[in-house]
Amino acid sequence: MAELLQVIRGMHDILPADMPVWHQLEDEYRALAESYGYCQIRTPIVEKTALFARSIGAVTDIVEKEMYSFVDRNGDSLSLRPENTASVVRAGLQAGMLQDQQHRMWYCGPMFRHERPQKGRYRQFHQLGAEAMGIAGADIEAELILLAARFWKRLGLDDIDLQINSLGSSECRRRFRGILVEYLRDHSTALDDDSRRRLETNPLRILDSKNPEMQALIEAAPVLKDSLDQESRDHFEELTDILDKTGVPYQVNRRLVRGLDYYCHTVFEWVTETLGAQGTVCGGGRYDGLVEQLGGKPNYAAGFSMGSERLVSMLIDQGKARAAADCDVYLLMRGANGVARAHQLAEAMRDRMPRLRLVVHAGGGSFKSQMRKADKSGARFALILGEAEIEAGTVALKFLREDRPQDEILQTELVTRMASLLGSN
Repeated sequence: MAELLQVIRGMHDILPADMPVWHQLEDEYRALAESYGYCQIRTPIVEKTALFARSIGAVTDIVEKEMYSFVDRNGDSLSLRPENTASVVRAGLQAGMLQDQQHRMWYCGPMFRHERPQKGRYRQFHQLGAEAMGIAGADIEAELILLAARFWKRLGLDDIDLQINSLGSSECRRRFRGILVEYLRDHSTALDDDSRRRLETNPLRILDSKNPEMQALIEAAPVLKDSLDQESRDHFEELTDILDKTGVPYQVNRRLVRGLDYYCHTVFEWVTETLGAQGTVCGGGRYDGLVEQLGGKPNYAAGFSMGSERLVSMLIDQGKARAAADCDVYLLMRGANGVARAHQLAEAMRDRMPRLRLVVHAGGGSFKSQMRKADKSGARFALILGEAEIEAGTVALKFLREDRPQDEILQTELVTRMASLLGSN
């Protein structure tokens, strides 16, 4: 017997029994994003490696250690996308969408990073996200936060808290970077290996370190707030004013940063304590520098992404996951002549009842075994079509979840009767 092949470590199957909660998540997000005026964009899973080296940074962990990269038959270095923001900006530039235009876009799909697998974190993982292009003010950042806040409400999720911070303008950020690097160099003996490596490339990321031995050093570090100019302070105040007036609670976390140079002004994270150490379920902010970094003219951009696996886990853990949808009707047959007529009848019902969840028995078997499958399907009703019913132009109706006698229905009246029994269908 051949060896049974297993899924690749860090990848996972989403089986039919798991899909209802995924549909719940994605359907709710699509409806919500479109209600805010966001249009869907789909980008390729495979991009040129240079796109991510340029956007994320060639010396970051993601590009150096975590990307799935390969050389194709033409000699080009390609990568499975580790995130989607760079792809969305690349697509917008390529299509000429970012020239004096405003666009609100949302996306949904798989990303790939060769990380250590843990709860809610896989090497193939899925993200929901939103990107807003060409809009300068803090109002669009507030809109993105409000969209996410409403998403938690629609899903019924609890224990998700908002943290926000301001990185200021690019000039403020450059000024603070110099101050921070000077401080960290003066305390270089207290830095761990990751922080020493980041000191020359992404020093702001050191402020995100979870190493308990470095927390005192981080707490005593300079804060970006002291390097903000008045324009940056006004921008952040506009954001907090909108959040205050719309009733969105938040915490200002002065250690919340984004380590990439194209970020500026607002950054935010939605965090939870219900998922263990990896508590961020959604992160975003303003990234005006990315458009120019990818070859376009300077432009405004803001967005967020959220991890689908983590949200699915929260929906399940909090008892908010949608149950699997049972079928409404199971159609079975007796006798050799019933199969073709059963499918004919089923298609006529589907024509007139497009939302009907109807399963036609397949694969033969005794009437008793068919009834067992009808019951196992979760259907509320079984329709039985035998030679006697075909001859009489009727169908037998059996109530599977109620103690009611079996009934006979004229086939010409079947749709009307079933619509009455099923109500919304």
